[in-house]
Amino acid sequence: MPYAVDFTTVSTVGLESSPVAAALAGLRANEARYFKNKYDHVFTVEPAADARSAVDWVSRILEQERGIVIASPPLEATDFEVAGIHMAYVFYESGLSINVMYTLDDAGKRAVGFKLSDGMEVPDELSAFKFARQKSKLAGTIRGSYFVIKNQY
Repeated sequence: MPYAVDFTTVSTVGLESSPVAAALAGLRANEARYFKNKYDHVFTVEPAADARSAVDWVSRILEQERGIVIASPPLEATDFEVAGIHMAYVFYESGLSINVMYTLDDAGKRAVGFKLSDGMEVPDELSAFKFARQKSKLAGTIRGSYFVIKNQY
């Protein structure tokens, strides 16, 4: 069942099995606030089992672009289009959040972003990336990195 993420009252609903559930919930709420403020879009997520197409799309891009397979199980995912951009998010049990920004216009930007919840270690499969730090009132310290998508998906 889809869940509209509330960024005023952060909840760990759907993320309880994560060892960093509170930080991951803050990270999810941070994303919800961004999309509400920038695009007036309500950020909704659903269990990964119900959002298989989004999880599979993100996994396929990671594997085909960089040979990355995420070891942690996905907990929640979402897939939507806003302002001509196809967005997909997957939130993993480890505290990792991966998003794919895929502009539908061929001349647009296309990238995969990684965000690490406060308190989690960098997963081995992402050890080649350098992570920048960002402070968030909702999520504490977020560490993030990205790479540009080169192929068509």
